Amino acid sequence: MASLLTKANVNDNTQLRALVQAIPPVRGKLGRPRRRPKRVQGDRGYDSRADRNWLRQRGIQPLLAKRNTPHGSGLGVYRWVVERTLSWLHQFRRLRIRYERQPELHEAFMAFGCALICWRFLNSLC
Repeated sequence: MASLLTKANVNDNTQLRALVQAIPPVRGKLGRPRRRPKRVQGDRGYDSRADRNWLRQRGIQPLLAKRNTPHGSGLGVYRWVVERTLSWLHQFRRLRIRYERQPELHEAFMAFGCALICWRFLNSLC
């Protein structure tokens, strides 16, 4: 899980590259850990030709909804994972409403919230 803190009025497509680069290595299988996902799913806010090409150059399949097309692309079937995770983050009061003035504190709480979500999810699998 990767997260970035931005101002409220920043466009989604300007943060796609930084968010993909923030993904930590995934360990588990023998060998070199994966540094990139197999595919990236996103809504219309991430649609841009430059970002699609950037993802393809890195061997990542872009599954981004295209602008000015009717709904029903099928991404909503998988998008609920993102929406569910955001609702889990909003269960933490400090992340639902930002009380901290310093971005470092809010990033720390966000990292802690992400760690708790991952820990709870992995505990539920056992």
